[in-house]
Amino acid sequence: SNYPVLKIQDKATGPLVARVIYSRPQKNGRIIFGDLVAYGQVWRLGANEATEIEFYSTVRIGTTKINKGRYTLYCIPNQDKWTLILNKETDTWGSFKYDETKDVVRIDAPVQKQTEVLESFAMAFEKSTGGANLMVGWDDNQVNFPIYF
Repeated sequence: SNYPVLKIQDKATGPLVARVIYSRPQKNGRIIFGDLVAYGQVWRLGANEATEIEFYSTVRIGTTKINKGRYTLYCIPNQDKWTLILNKETDTWGSFKYDETKDVVRIDAPVQKQTEVLESFAMAFEKSTGGANLMVGWDDNQVNFPIYF
């Protein structure tokens, strides 16, 4: 998360693999999942513009090889699992023009209920064996999507 600062300080220990650009909606006392964000429907994974992820080298999601480049992230949330969608259409607003024929990969991950409620939607990378997890959290939900490189 501090890569740009580490890079200008000559402290970056390796090449940048990925970055995610998203907007951070707030809970503001609302019921999020199953209400504001409908179960079983495509969601932009944030607010405003659709969330985008950029890979600076080839990675793997599930068994699918993902080429270097920029993609849009969507999600289909459900109570027990979320389906992460990587789509090749970029520079779009919300999920209004989502086109399933442009999907590159879909992968399911279980919902992990948290005791602490996140007021702001958040995404972060966490190193893992063989790559990283894209951790996605909001309200009392957290989902981890593995990315291998």
